Amino acid sequence: MELIIPAAHAVAINAEHSFRRGSVPTSHLARFHASSNRRFTPALCSLSEVSSKGSTARDDLLDLVSDQERGLKTQKDSKKREKIIKAIDSLTVLGKDMITTSDQSLSGTWRMLWTTEKEQLFIIEKAPVFGTEAGDILQVIDVKAEKLNNVITFPPDGAFIVDSIIEVASPQRVNFRFTGASLRGSGWNIPVPPFGQGWFDSVYIDERIRVAKDIRGDYLVVDRAPYKWNG
Repeated sequence: MELIIPAAHAVAINAEHSFRRGSVPTSHLARFHASSNRRFTPALCSLSEVSSKGSTARDDLLDLVSDQERGLKTQKDSKKREKIIKAIDSLTVLGKDMITTSDQSLSGTWRMLWTTEKEQLFIIEKAPVFGTEAGDILQVIDVKAEKLNNVITFPPDGAFIVDSIIEVASPQRVNFRFTGASLRGSGWNIPVPPFGQGWFDSVYIDERIRVAKDIRGDYLVVDRAPYKWNG
């Protein structure tokens, strides 16, 4: 199915998303550049230990989000949202001593399972209006290269890609700044200008999933994709 979402519409969505995230002064981001290169001490609990303790809570969360169409249904079900956030809070407690921003733990291709981010949910819901359908929604992170790509795929050939630079701010926080974006289809590529910056905390991570909360208070649940996205 060919991606035919108008570029102007995508720009508007991305601009609103960037603006609403709030801002972190550039000087503040620069201050973290050095800190991203320092060595953090090992977490009090290893990933495997925390994963073993949290497997029940994790499975409860995965069960709660499994029928929510990545968050579309949750928007209209406040009771289900409360249950999901309660499950996330349980994992946050289990992950409080974890270092989730190391290259080993954070780098990779992450696939969205559930979110409260209205912009992404809008694209998922409205994609059929433009003659397409949203496929996997990915976060592709490379801590060493200080890169983050947010990718919304539109099979078989389309994608909306937002590029960012990242800096590790603390054992669980990553700052980001948008640097570019593009709409891609079969044989064509339309650059669009993103703007904005912010941060996200990965409050829990194990061998299967990662849970994050961002500057706006939105939640994201992702799993480790069974493939590597290379753009």
